[in-house]
Amino acid sequence: MSSPLLVKPLQAAPAGQVHHITPEQAGWRCVGFDVFDLRPGQELIRDTLGCELCLVLLSGVASVSAGDQSFASIGGRSSPFDGKPFAVYVPAHSRAVIRAESLCELAVCSAPAEGRLEPRLIRPEQIREEVRGAGTNTRYVRNILSQSEPAERLLVVEVLTPGGHWSSYPPHKHDSAAGGETQLEETYYYRFSRPGGFAFQRVYTDDHSLDEAIAIEDRGVVLVPRGYHPVAAPPGFELYYLNVMAGPVRRWQFKTAPGYEFLTPAR
Repeated sequence: MSSPLLVKPLQAAPAGQVHHITPEQAGWRCVGFDVFDLRPGQELIRDTLGCELCLVLLSGVASVSAGDQSFASIGGRSSPFDGKPFAVYVPAHSRAVIRAESLCELAVCSAPAEGRLEPRLIRPEQIREEVRGAGTNTRYVRNILSQSEPAERLLVVEVLTPGGHWSSYPPHKHDSAAGGETQLEETYYYRFSRPGGFAFQRVYTDDHSLDEAIAIEDRGVVLVPRGYHPVAAPPGFELYYLNVMAGPVRRWQFKTAPGYEFLTPAR
């Protein structure tokens, strides 16, 4: 039986759309998430209305205009495993136009905003990388839109997890405004380094009112409305995921699951 937290790629969707997840569909307030496969020469237009966007070029080359700014021929990755990305921040109440110059995989991350900031290009050399965990919970993080970078609600990161490792581990949660946490909704968009890969993610709460063990295949999305959410990558398949978070306060503070405090805290 499929988990209600697992969103599979769309079938026969128009304009190469792979995912279209709205806050209403997810049953929460903030995070929206779309993925597109764009053909060379294909143009995608997004009016942001009351949302800010972070456009992440997962692969390919595109030109992007956002408000009164234009960014020509950005991107170049062959896949999300091929170095750091280019991304574009687009404020609320503006228009983004993306024109693919090659085959492109594009993620569109969104959250409610007022439009207080300017559009900007986020270059690979501006993206801070860090190593989290140790041993078999080591993973590699690319901070595309961290809390130290300007945005109103969005937090966006890429994570690469070697095969046989755990990620988002030790289990942690960020679903409350109390106890030193911040309340953040979160999506995980998965890719695998080679065909046939899969991973497991458990999403669960202290009282087990939510407790789902989810098998994820390539291009699946897992919704994390609340609870702890560790991930396991089988040996032989490097795992990539794109995290999008947003909530009432733009700050990532979390609680480690009881009994796991002796491990290096999730960061």
